[in-house]
Amino acid sequence: MKIPIPFQTIEWSKIDQTIHTGESGVAYWKTIQFGGLRIRMVEYSPGYVADHWCQKGHIVHCLEGSFISELSSGEKIELVAGQSYVVSDDLSSHRSSSTDGVKLLIVDGDFLQTNDA
Repeated sequence: MKIPIPFQTIEWSKIDQTIHTGESGVAYWKTIQFGGLRIRMVEYSPGYVADHWCQKGHIVHCLEGSFISELSSGEKIELVAGQSYVVSDDLSSHRSSSTDGVKLLIVDGDFLQTNDA
């Protein structure tokens, strides 16, 4: 199902923040949802390590700082401000960590599914 999204601006300072505890540190999310499309401004505290391996697809753009995306293969990829990654659902098991903290823009949703469900 396609959800029409009229032109609009997003004033992130007015979006409520939720806190998600990691294996260590915390992630702060500001989220907007349009049907099957989710857009988040996410900040990881210094020392953050995700508490799970994620199978979902994302488009992730690093705005400030740096972070590591660890793949289940053991590969570790560092992204710094100005870099992005993209992955579809179920194509990579990954988790994030940040030594000094990071600010990210993350877009995900139904359009990243690999099946026709």
